[in-house]
Amino acid sequence: MEPDTITLLCAAALAFSVMNYVLLDGTDLGVGVLLGLTRSSRHRRAMAVSILPIWDANETWLVLGGGGLLALFPLAYAILLPALYLPFILMFLALILRAMALEFRDHASGERMKRAVDGVLLCGSLLTAMAQGVVLGTLVQGLPHQDGQYSGNGGEWLGPFPLFCGLVLVSGYTWLGASWLYWRTVDELQKRSARQAQVLAGVTAGLLIVLVVWTTTLHTQYAQRLVSPWIGLPAAVMCGGLLAGFCLGFRSRLHCLPLFAALGVFVVAFGLVLATLYPLIIPPDLSLQAATSSPTSQTFMLIGFAVLIPVTLAYNTYGFRVFSGKIRVPPQR
Repeated sequence: MEPDTITLLCAAALAFSVMNYVLLDGTDLGVGVLLGLTRSSRHRRAMAVSILPIWDANETWLVLGGGGLLALFPLAYAILLPALYLPFILMFLALILRAMALEFRDHASGERMKRAVDGVLLCGSLLTAMAQGVVLGTLVQGLPHQDGQYSGNGGEWLGPFPLFCGLVLVSGYTWLGASWLYWRTVDELQKRSARQAQVLAGVTAGLLIVLVVWTTTLHTQYAQRLVSPWIGLPAAVMCGGLLAGFCLGFRSRLHCLPLFAALGVFVVAFGLVLATLYPLIIPPDLSLQAATSSPTSQTFMLIGFAVLIPVTLAYNTYGFRVFSGKIRVPPQR
């Protein structure tokens, strides 16, 4: 294959891994946020049970994405990591806190201790979502670099645009979590989750509109792409249709429909980001071709992705299938 074709395939494999992580673990993080804000111990138990068997497998996609970036686009990795050391460290520490809280909450003695563990889960989930949004916002905003080295002051991620992106992602993840709980739970918790999902859908949609408008002011290329009838208009129509399907899904017997519609909005938004940035990997001027590794390394990694992606998809699918169904927690005595 031509080198440019190999580079595009590598970028597609990397983007696919990151997108799957956002969809799957983002939903788990949203459940973690809602769990920490819920008073009823029975409801918190049902929320935890809904994600306990699957949350760790969902993080496999984060490993694929991070490792793939290093091997496939080392120059981009060399610029991105020094600029975002602190957000990345905070994200990984928060993921560890989330894991500890989920795995050990059932071993906590007493309601007060269990509530404290759930508070740790809330903080870990919020911090992870916020850090990921900040990373995305900093990337879209652009990073100063010279001769393949990061040349900024390390504080670009503290700007208003990255922080706003963090807020948008927190809202979006929580929306996914509420939609997931509507699908997986019953009775009072399901009704409560439906109300939360509908409110969060409106909040997230409003924040996304503000984010798109703000993005058009950052670079000329962004404005041209986002107002293009071939990019911006189809994305807006698809998001509008998915949001309509989300609302109508609550009238259906298929309780999974609101979640799938919300995931569809995330997919469209992710695709819009890629279409806006292409062919850049680090704005304002580092392209995919300039940041790529050697064709030999790319080919080796593509073979690895060709094996790992289907296996990971099969494992995720099998896990969801085994632990599917409604979560019913017996009343406390």
